[in-house]
Amino acid sequence: MLNPPHFIIIGAMKCATSSLYQQLVAQPGIFMTTPKEPNFFSNDEIYAQGIPWYEGLFAPAPPDALRGEASTHYTKLPTYPETIARIQSHVGDVKLIYMMRHPLQRLVSHYIHEWTQRVIATKTDINAALDRHPELIDYSRYSMQIQPYLEAFGPENVLPVFFEQFCNAPQQELERVCTFIGYPHAPQWQELERDNVSSQRMRKNKLRDAIAYAPGISTIRKNLIPKEVREWIKDRWRMQKRPELGAAERERVTAILDQDLAQLGAWLGVELTCATFKTAACTSPTGWPGWPSL
Repeated sequence: MLNPPHFIIIGAMKCATSSLYQQLVAQPGIFMTTPKEPNFFSNDEIYAQGIPWYEGLFAPAPPDALRGEASTHYTKLPTYPETIARIQSHVGDVKLIYMMRHPLQRLVSHYIHEWTQRVIATKTDINAALDRHPELIDYSRYSMQIQPYLEAFGPENVLPVFFEQFCNAPQQELERVCTFIGYPHAPQWQELERDNVSSQRMRKNKLRDAIAYAPGISTIRKNLIPKEVREWIKDRWRMQKRPELGAAERERVTAILDQDLAQLGAWLGVELTCATFKTAACTSPTGWPGWPSL
């Protein structure tokens, strides 16, 4: 493959991968693809476009730049089972960054995202959605998602990054990521506008969006309709209250996730449960000391 990526942010969904992507874009000498998430190795219909299409995403990169992409679909087992074999086949030597956050909070943010995208029906609350959409839990099972990458690429090529520490010490974590990918300069954290806040997302509506964002309409809307009125209208399409798991479902899901976290914690050398996750995450495990030799 011509000009393959030096590194890939492989997930997890709703764990600040967009923020890391934006910070890396802001560093001179790092090139990230547009779109942020090509999903080339995961999605069959995109992979069918062929390697030349994927190579074209990196064609604008300066010759000496570190090249990267960020596709959270790459850690969505069992939805996309061919991803790792495809990466191995075409990329080979690559650094992989896996971002994680408290698995229950990730699950809730995932639910909100799918609700806004109309993947989850309007009247399907989060408790009912767990059985209808098992991926809500599966994508929070971090050891299940990352184990095949550790086996395929080796722990030295997989960097664990925790959302909680990324928020608490952003400059430090950015430096850690840049050291991992071989960035030769001193990165500087940039204060950038956030663009991925789930609580502000509106449920998709093709007709509404076609009218609201038609050429010329946007300017008229902003000039003639007071902001308070525009926000009131937007609220009709927003989730009014952050969803919460019921006691029984929370207990059931916590048991599943704690089992997964026990394995992840053993590999990272920290004690991990849903109850201890935020504290342990802020110790920022940097490697996989408990990973068995293969």
